[in-house]
Amino acid sequence: MDSLYWRRSSHSSDQGGNCVEVAHPIGGVAARDSKNPHGGVLVFDRSRWGSFLDAVRRGVLEHD
Repeated sequence: MDSLYWRRSSHSSDQGGNCVEVAHPIGGVAARDSKNPHGGVLVFDRSRWGSFLDAVRRGVLEHD
């Protein structure tokens, strides 16, 4: 995953907030925490990425 080009939303700031970086491996989408780039990575195929974003937008995912 280190060879991928990771992008952060233009809405993110450099103030240490909650930022997600996204990359596009062949056939999918990868997401990681910008504060911990060597930590875990979520990898989705394109259709599941769309479903994940929809769930985030609707606020149906639980978080700590």
